[in-house]
Amino acid sequence: MISQPQNGSSVIYLSLLVGFILTIMPLPEWANTFRPQWVALILIYWCMTMPERIGVGVGWSTGFLLDVLTGTLLGQHALGFSVVAYLMLRLHLRVRVIPLRQQVFTIFILLLVERLLALWSTGAANYPTPSLWYWVTPVVSTLLWPWIYIILRDISHRFHVS
Repeated sequence: MISQPQNGSSVIYLSLLVGFILTIMPLPEWANTFRPQWVALILIYWCMTMPERIGVGVGWSTGFLLDVLTGTLLGQHALGFSVVAYLMLRLHLRVRVIPLRQQVFTIFILLLVERLLALWSTGAANYPTPSLWYWVTPVVSTLLWPWIYIILRDISHRFHVS
């Protein structure tokens, strides 16, 4: 079987790298609470638009790298990103065709699932429970979804990612 060359793999991984950089970029202490889930948003976009290329394995690897980069509990983000990637793969046909305003609700639920799994894993490891500000991040991330979607869509069209 001859495999076809896949266009734009470097664009996909470069966008995830930008997400990692934005995630670890230093911010003032007060702004850390509002830091969007950059990597999760980018992963969701690629799972939605390229489900044959970006799946649960990429989600797990991306989450594991994020765990290492941020020094969080190992596997915390890997579990959440795997589940989010799985859910997006199951829903991608429906989510792709709905208007962007309605996509926001699906993205919000996916980001909540990721945060809930991260909270569960840290709780299982006996880490202290975060404050209620912990739940602001999915809201901020959801508000950014339309711009993330438009920017990544334009990038994928410009570089012919297929």
